[in-house]
Amino acid sequence: MSVSSSHPAASRNLKIGIVGLGPFAQFLSKTMIRQGHILRAASRTDYSNLCAQMGISFFRNVDELLEAENDVILICTSILSLSEVLQSLPLHRLKRPTLFVDVLSVKEHPRNVLLQVLPEESDVLCTHPMFGSDSGKDGWKDLNFMYERVRIRDEDTCSSFLQIFESEGCRMLEMSCEEHDKMAARSQFITHVIGRTLSEMEIQSTSIDTKGFETLVHLKENTVRLSFDLFSGLFLRNRFAQQEVCTSCLCFFL
Repeated sequence: MSVSSSHPAASRNLKIGIVGLGPFAQFLSKTMIRQGHILRAASRTDYSNLCAQMGISFFRNVDELLEAENDVILICTSILSLSEVLQSLPLHRLKRPTLFVDVLSVKEHPRNVLLQVLPEESDVLCTHPMFGSDSGKDGWKDLNFMYERVRIRDEDTCSSFLQIFESEGCRMLEMSCEEHDKMAARSQFITHVIGRTLSEMEIQSTSIDTKGFETLVHLKENTVRLSFDLFSGLFLRNRFAQQEVCTSCLCFFL
């Protein structure tokens, strides 16, 4: 694992096509637009009104998005739908070699699918902005951004995309997808497991809460605000999370 220099390099404005414009993609888009990047998007949900307000070109047809000669295609689907979405993309519509970037919370799975589905001339950058609209609402300074240059030939485009996060003060963590998933299984996934367990226990604030219990209530509330699909994806698409659950169960019964 390496952490990049705190002195960002020069970058250029990018034409970024977004596949899947859910809440997280919308959150990232606000900063990208502020930085001057040109955004286009396609999504199963009709976000044409929202895109008009934000300054994003919305395409009802993903074919048109891929034909728009983007520098970057940003994949913002759910973990569980990634494979289906990528395999359905009309990649023959691409006008030129393009950098594909994913922002999923697991990394080996999207890396493998991207390498399997994309044409050989397409570059692949796997990333995980390890924050969301709550933790990043006041800025991204010192928040973790993990990435792996899986297959990069156009260094200028790749560096310009990474600069989006580096220029906001993110802590840039370069590591392999495997290393990320190993650590995430013992941190992010475990956090979700505990939060979901607390929710099933229906814990509630009381008039005599300790600080420790307040932390548990806060964890439960933050976790249940996120979709169950995300929780399922963190388990089903991270082989280390599955091992973690098996190990935990074994320790419990022993």
